[in-house]
Amino acid sequence: MATVKRLPSCIQIPLDEEELKDLVSKTKDWAIMHGVGIRSKTAFSEDSLNFAPFVLLPTTFPRKQFEKAVEIQTTLNELMHRVAHNREFLRETLRETIQVDEFTGNLYKIWETVLDEGVAQKTCLGLVRSDYMIHSTEISSIKQVEYNTISVSLAGVGNGISLSNRYVLEELGHFDKLHNLPENNALTGITLGLLDAWKIYGDPKSAVLFVVEDITYNICDQRFHEFELKRLNPRVKVIRKTLTEIHFEGALSSENELLVNGIVISVVYFRSAYTPDQIPTKKEWDARLLIERSLAIKCPSIQYHLAGTKKVQQALAKPGAIELFLSESKKIEAVREVFTGLYGLDFDEAGDQAVQMALDDPERYVLKPQREGGGNNVYGKEIRDTLLAMKDSRERTAWILMERIRPPISTGYIVRAGNTNPPPLVEMVSELGIFGVVIGDSQNISVNRQVGHMLRTKVATADEGGVAAGLGALDSPYLIDID
Repeated sequence: MATVKRLPSCIQIPLDEEELKDLVSKTKDWAIMHGVGIRSKTAFSEDSLNFAPFVLLPTTFPRKQFEKAVEIQTTLNELMHRVAHNREFLRETLRETIQVDEFTGNLYKIWETVLDEGVAQKTCLGLVRSDYMIHSTEISSIKQVEYNTISVSLAGVGNGISLSNRYVLEELGHFDKLHNLPENNALTGITLGLLDAWKIYGDPKSAVLFVVEDITYNICDQRFHEFELKRLNPRVKVIRKTLTEIHFEGALSSENELLVNGIVISVVYFRSAYTPDQIPTKKEWDARLLIERSLAIKCPSIQYHLAGTKKVQQALAKPGAIELFLSESKKIEAVREVFTGLYGLDFDEAGDQAVQMALDDPERYVLKPQREGGGNNVYGKEIRDTLLAMKDSRERTAWILMERIRPPISTGYIVRAGNTNPPPLVEMVSELGIFGVVIGDSQNISVNRQVGHMLRTKVATADEGGVAAGLGALDSPYLIDID
């Protein structure tokens, strides 16, 4: 295995212990007072917040690679929008997966149902995020981890951590370094997408519906979008409902308007419904179908949800696939450069080869199912056990194999609620997310923007890194010039 490279810290560390303790104490309070918060999973209460886990100092990130990720976002928005509206490509790509993955199969049935009935609302809203890691054997290379199309998080609290890291550098007197912290307007950018869709719907009395979990831990990130929407236009009504509540309170008008307790819904913003436990019974599946049949603009629509599956990501990495959707050679090459090795596990020669590659060298790969939300992937030696258990079963077609990205290691302080102060210096790795907004129908794209970023960091020994899942920490990039 190639030697993993290291990135320098943005300032000289370690910090003096007393200075560090004081700084951590102040920054914890700063985080709480500026909404960088999360509800406790171990002592849940609607009346209290913990600060979300965060990295005290911003983590260095190569400037050119950050700029590349920002620049390519609108191209990826265009690509995935076109993928979502290509019935034949989605059908062929997911043909095997929907036979063995019940959750994806149910989503697919909803899609086919509304296609057969006739799509009521042709406009789709995508609030998306493309995630990357630096490939450490080649610092000049970012590789895409995944493209998220449903419930993309951390635009709200991500804004706050950018400001928190700025505050910390100011407290330490490093005013000369602040210009290396890129401006981040992700919250406003994402929320403007919701407002654009509300305007397109054209009913000033209509409401935006947030579809939420039964219990919401990542409450600040969600509420920030709601409150920012009200700041941008106080007349927009926001409703929060679970799928279970929508089943009992929702209906379609004679013109297919979505009504919740008699209120017309113009935009449906899913912050739930991406894992099986969030759609546990027929009631919730019926509510999902009700929404999809309606005139409301969905974020995401059912085809956008399907386009965000890992199987689609793997299919797009095949030779000639991108060319089905993009025509400019410069755009095609830029997308291809950020793809890493992706392999299907279908029952064919290529699938058998992929299985054997993983069995021969499992440390080189990550095994991924068709799931969002973190905590689902299989790593290292467990890959061999998992594949051996299903290599002769159709179940394997619901998974993809991805070459493992080995990001460079940085060193810093991760601050978590309940941990000792001062925190120890730890080795970390980071994942950059770039947010995008895309609105359009099968023929045209009317809005296509890159709107901000987030950085998520974890200890270098951890496999998974979701903040809401309790594995990662909020961070922001400190841009450096490095080859």
